[in-house]
Amino acid sequence: MRAPISERDHLRFLACGAVDDGKSTLIGRLMAETGSVPDDVMANLIHLSKKFGTTGEELDYALLLDGLEAEREQGITIDVAYRYFGTPKRAFIVADTPGHEQYTRNMVTGASNAEFALLLVDAKAGLTRQTLRHSRILSLLGIRRVLLVVNKMDLVDCRQAPFDAIRDEYQVFASQLAFEHVEAIPIIARDGDNIVRPSERMGWYKGPTVLQHLEAVPGSTHQHEQPARFHVQAVVRTQSGGRGYAGYMSSGAFNRGDGIIVGRSLRPSTIKEIYIYPDTVDSVETGQAATIELADQVDVSRGDILTPSDSAPEVADQFSAHLVWLNDNPMLPGRTYSLRIGTHTVAATITALKYGTDIETGEHAAVTTLAINDIGYCNIATTEPIAFDPYAKNRETGSFILIDRQTGATAGAGMADFALYRASNLVKQSYEIDKAFRAKMKAQRPATVWFTGLPSAGKSTILNLVEQKLSLRGIHTYALDGDNMRLGLNRDLGFTEADRVENVRRAGEVARLMVDAGLVVLCAFVSPFRNERQSVRERHEAGEFLEVFVDTPLSVCEERDPKGLYAKARAGKAFHVTGIDSPYEPPFDPEIRLRTEQGSPDEMAEQVIAQMAKLGVIAR
Repeated sequence: MRAPISERDHLRFLACGAVDDGKSTLIGRLMAETGSVPDDVMANLIHLSKKFGTTGEELDYALLLDGLEAEREQGITIDVAYRYFGTPKRAFIVADTPGHEQYTRNMVTGASNAEFALLLVDAKAGLTRQTLRHSRILSLLGIRRVLLVVNKMDLVDCRQAPFDAIRDEYQVFASQLAFEHVEAIPIIARDGDNIVRPSERMGWYKGPTVLQHLEAVPGSTHQHEQPARFHVQAVVRTQSGGRGYAGYMSSGAFNRGDGIIVGRSLRPSTIKEIYIYPDTVDSVETGQAATIELADQVDVSRGDILTPSDSAPEVADQFSAHLVWLNDNPMLPGRTYSLRIGTHTVAATITALKYGTDIETGEHAAVTTLAINDIGYCNIATTEPIAFDPYAKNRETGSFILIDRQTGATAGAGMADFALYRASNLVKQSYEIDKAFRAKMKAQRPATVWFTGLPSAGKSTILNLVEQKLSLRGIHTYALDGDNMRLGLNRDLGFTEADRVENVRRAGEVARLMVDAGLVVLCAFVSPFRNERQSVRERHEAGEFLEVFVDTPLSVCEERDPKGLYAKARAGKAFHVTGIDSPYEPPFDPEIRLRTEQGSPDEMAEQVIAQMAKLGVIAR
């Protein structure tokens, strides 16, 4: 009798490769021929094969996995399909991932949870660029064993020479990666050759079938052998009325009475009780969810990690990492993203893109940005320290994602390398003469008033009038103008998206310092991206940042065009001109909106003054 799945050895593996290489067909046949598909599902497969199948009168085993209607109609895998099957020797959890380049993010998701990879290649097409990309990502994500499955051998008449050529070419390529073991098997997934039973058409192959290889792959024990890491998801009341921390164990184990430290603060304590509902237990192990009660009242919140006292994680606000970019919008150094690591989310900025990696050669090249599916190495700074382990030591606590703060979409997947202790010896120096004192000396409330809009919208003109009116009220001001800053502090920056992001970051930091000096800072910058304007706002205290949208139609801006930028852009003599070939993202909810076609510059300036008074920045 076959042992229950829970009692058998498990292997989590990933199936990947280029589109149409036969991943779903292979896994579907493995499931069916190991008796892991219920009778009613097999009956439904017969129906689906007639409706959507691509194998004539034969069963189309790929349809066991292609659950989305769009996948069935197109014959491709779009989502990550997790399936389960087993033999008397072992239970398997397999992720069938998309082959299309635009779904690389799904492949990264599947690989991050796998111990082993099954990489398919079309015998006639050979190694493709997507094969090489997947291999590099597998290596980065810590996969150390790979089975190269050369499918569709019938297209090369089941001959050994084409198989040997593909195997040897891949072995050469894989030698530069971090794989520990690579084997190759020739198959015909549609017909079942060398999947569960040896192929009669390829008698020259004497190795194991795919199933035999999967049964023999050594299982990974790294999560159980690694130091204990408990991720806090919520603070709750325990059954005894105490303060408990609900979460899950990503690696190792904790016992009642163990000494722990809180990852980010390094505060020590002892485990008083462990609850796995509805009981108290002596220990919690890898993969289990539990609630832990500590003996001391220490500050613990969602996002913290509880670790053993003798194996603390890295704690830093700057670190280096490998990054796979997964968003259609390019990665821009200096832009603020949300970084999620474990249960902790924090704002983060890519401070330096060290290099990009060539997919085919592995060579490092100087790049200024990463496009979708690119791989790079970078330095990242977070707004507060985070606790992590190098990915090479612990995949759970060393992996993170970057999230686009405007859309909420996953922008990149990262693997932490090591901490940069550049800020570890830096402590913010406090002085008796602070912002409040300086503001009191000037008898005013400091703030940044940020004018944004298209080129030639009238930002500088209106700002100039506002500053004159404020000076008559005795308000101490300073004006920061985009062109003026590009003649000095920002003279090294151009007009690419990455340079525009850095331009606004620097300007925002200067504005914040001037606010600290007690001034009202008037800033005129196109600042085309909402994300960067929001980042500048977040660097200020509540109520210190006012966004003024100088809302002038593009047609009016082009009519004015005092610098001739629009005319040059229309003639193809100037590039990266906002509104023409570079985007402008208008504010959703600015504090002040000026419709310049509805009044004179002086009237617009009066609107700004009135709104500043209404918001309490200046006296009425």
